[in-house]
Amino acid sequence: MSTEARPATPVREVTERLSATPRGARLARRLARYHLDGWGIAYDTELSDAAEAVVAELAANAVTHGRVPGRDFELCLTLFADTLRVEVTDTRTERRPPKEPEPPLPQGESGRGLVIVAALAAEWGVAGREVGKTVWACLRLDTGAQKEG
Repeated sequence: MSTEARPATPVREVTERLSATPRGARLARRLARYHLDGWGIAYDTELSDAAEAVVAELAANAVTHGRVPGRDFELCLTLFADTLRVEVTDTRTERRPPKEPEPPLPQGESGRGLVIVAALAAEWGVAGREVGKTVWACLRLDTGAQKEG
């Protein structure tokens, strides 16, 4: 799946708009697990855990680095036959994540989020919007969240 291309027909899709606060980020993670369980991806499976981690990191980045006061962020989960696509959209256009995340310093207290996303996702990237940006990650269903190798 390329950075912008999507398979023609999603099996399931949900979009949630959440407050750009730590509480909204926590709710995004919980809602993701709830929806995935309803779609047959059981709690505490490899895919569910990986998706939860990806949502947690992207939502935390949205409320920390992409927050514009008074504006929400959006979580979209799309389940295709072989892929789960996670998208988190915020309203800050000028703050874009790097194309290749750099590992943080061993004693560093932050900077691990996109490293975790890159490790769990088959692919990830950033799509520009007129206002804001969407950071997305695709997780393979057949191999949990492992990259093709």
